[in-house]
Amino acid sequence: MLLEVNGLTKRFGGVRAVDDVSWQMDAGQVRCIIGPNGAGKSTFFQMLVGRIKPDAGTIRFRDIDITRHHPFERARLGLVVKPQTLGVFGELTVEHNIQLCLQRVWRGAELDRQVADELDRLGLRAKARFAAKALSHGEMQWLGLGMAIATAPKLMLLDEPTAGMSSDETLRTADLIKQLATAGTSILVVEHDMEFVRALAVETTVFHDGRVFESGTMAEIEQNETVRRLYLGQRAVQKSI
Repeated sequence: MLLEVNGLTKRFGGVRAVDDVSWQMDAGQVRCIIGPNGAGKSTFFQMLVGRIKPDAGTIRFRDIDITRHHPFERARLGLVVKPQTLGVFGELTVEHNIQLCLQRVWRGAELDRQVADELDRLGLRAKARFAAKALSHGEMQWLGLGMAIATAPKLMLLDEPTAGMSSDETLRTADLIKQLATAGTSILVVEHDMEFVRALAVETTVFHDGRVFESGTMAEIEQNETVRRLYLGQRAVQKSI
């Protein structure tokens, strides 16, 4: 088991933001967590990252209890976060941004080859010499994703990776994440955009009132009458739950 959560609970005053949640994922999986604002998914995500400490419960990563580990300690174990904020160096070239992440492991001609391969995977080879700040919003997000992947994480956590993207960019991001999973990276995504979640087509967990409400493929979840009524029933909110 790559990640195992048992009885995770977090209170803010009298409110249980996360209420006795148990959840797990295997190595090599891509999983999504969805739910409306206030459902507890963001608090759950922040506890996995280590920015919020739980009041009760445990988090085990690679069979190590990381419940009280700091974020940097989790990163050393291979649990890496790609936040909503871009995290790229705008004045540096796209190529140099990737190179900075890969040069800890590779040198010389092999470093150049690894950088070129990563730029190809991200679809950014043609803009390798551009300053990162000249990229579109979607391209900048892909660059940030590539920089996170370049650290060779065992598990990458993504917080709303398609925020602000066009429909085409959203679908491209889903394809990119599928490619990363095929290459062996485990990925957990917290997302609002249903177009993206449907395109990703992986096992998805719905949070509601701080608890796991439903899990399954997106197709299965959309057949759940209660989920449809609570989250998917109104056409005006189809893209965001």
